[in-house]
Amino acid sequence: MLVPPAPKINIGAPSTETVPPTQKPEPAFKLPSLSASARSNTNIEEKIGQYWLNRIGIVAILIGLSYFLKYAFENNWIGPGGRIAIGLLTGMVLILWSERFRARGYAAFSYSLKAVGIGALYLSLWGAYQVYHLIPAAAAFVAMVIVTAATIVLAWSQDAEILASFAMIGGFATPALLSTGENHEVVLFSYVCLLDIAILALAILKPWRRLLWGSFAGTAILYVGWYAEYYDTDQRVLTVLYASAFAGLFALMPLVVRYEKPTDSTRIPLTLTLLPLINATSFFLALYAMYAQETSTLTWYALALAAVYLGIGNAVKRRMPLVNVKVIQLLHVAIAIAFLTIAIPAKLNAHWITIGWLVESGALLWVSVKTKTEFLRYFAIAALILGIARLLFFDQIHTEVLLWNARFFTYLVAIAVLGGIAFFGQRATSDAEMLFIRLAIITLNVLALIALTWEAADYFNRQISPRQFNPAFHQEIAVARGFTYSAIWLGYGAVLMALGFWKQSPFARWQALILIALTTGKVFLYDVSQLGGSYRIVSFIALGAVLLGISFVYQRDWLKLAAHAAGESRQERS
Repeated sequence: MLVPPAPKINIGAPSTETVPPTQKPEPAFKLPSLSASARSNTNIEEKIGQYWLNRIGIVAILIGLSYFLKYAFENNWIGPGGRIAIGLLTGMVLILWSERFRARGYAAFSYSLKAVGIGALYLSLWGAYQVYHLIPAAAAFVAMVIVTAATIVLAWSQDAEILASFAMIGGFATPALLSTGENHEVVLFSYVCLLDIAILALAILKPWRRLLWGSFAGTAILYVGWYAEYYDTDQRVLTVLYASAFAGLFALMPLVVRYEKPTDSTRIPLTLTLLPLINATSFFLALYAMYAQETSTLTWYALALAAVYLGIGNAVKRRMPLVNVKVIQLLHVAIAIAFLTIAIPAKLNAHWITIGWLVESGALLWVSVKTKTEFLRYFAIAALILGIARLLFFDQIHTEVLLWNARFFTYLVAIAVLGGIAFFGQRATSDAEMLFIRLAIITLNVLALIALTWEAADYFNRQISPRQFNPAFHQEIAVARGFTYSAIWLGYGAVLMALGFWKQSPFARWQALILIALTTGKVFLYDVSQLGGSYRIVSFIALGAVLLGISFVYQRDWLKLAAHAAGESRQERS
């Protein structure tokens, strides 16, 4: 019998298994590596050493030099001429020195140094004229103009909008810094006009539309300041020419400025929408301040402005590359409509201003809905509130004819605008905005009642002769007037209730119920004691008939209100 040999067992022999090549044994000791936090600390240290310490050092040196100069000035080491020379030299050195930082890629720091240098130049020239009287006003003015022009050229060549802002601020500050307290209208406004042209040219060459807001604000501030101090009617023709030049520059802005995104259809710059509206309003207010007593002339200005803005609106459509250019075009049309509304009468009376505000609010709301430009709604609502407030509390219109008069026509315009808001707004507003639509409907009904009540009051007041006082006749007129008020309110409430039944509108019916309730209270609490026999009989019979008729409609349930309520109840239980 063959027996297989026993296997050999090597006791204590090392294992022949090897570590797979993809798995390396962990070393007993690892050298530390540069972690992300360590690299971050290194970057922070580098920034502190290279940038912040450098900037802090510059600031420290400047502060030290300023203290040295202050000490030298206080001890008369340096005279006035030397002080101005140091200021001018410091400004020029800072501007030249800043170019070295810009060449090395430190643009922000370079512009900060330029701001300090430009400010030093302006302040030094101001001190040379106003404080030490070393140079005449003309020389200081020319020098500041040179600083402004050089800064504008520097901004254009370096494509730096911030430098253009520095130039604009210094340019508009120049007249205030060099004011002599005398009236120099031609010099001042010619300079402002040239400055506006230069800023507009920058907006044409570069997409720097924000500068136009600063230019408009600076022009308005200088104009208002001069007007409040020096304007006289003898200067009106010249002032109108300059005001027209300013307004014309900003009115032409949508046709000439440059756009960064010519095909952007989602955003429209406020410079192309809000600024034209503010410009048109400001210019007309300036004209109104000069021609407040010559309304016929002001009417011709309004007609001319309407024609200008209609022309700009048509030109915008052909020139502008924006997809939604219709917004800007319709805005100019709305401005033209407002001017046309103001210019309708031969004389500009107070109620025509009210009509202008009302029509402008309707036009702006229409443009807002058509173009989906929500910010225009705020201006429309503001104009509407101003128009209604003026109509109710400020306009004192004397009437001679029933209904066919200026006051009733003005109320009809307000009612028509509110009716248009209610009619078209229900199609374009969301559920959250329906509150404003309902508020417009309520205001419409209130204005209609006030207008009719005013007509009745004036009609009876015209029956009373102020020269012949007859107490009995006056009492009869008062009784008839009180009865007419009740009849108007009751009739309006009945019509409103019928409209609510016809349109199946609970909102209209609730308004009618409130109005009829108020009329009922007046009949029972006031008319019963004031009205005479026939008036009292007719008043109560009419009131009872209206109330019974409404009650009958509700009892017959022609609107199926009971079925509707039952259905809602079943839905709630389910």
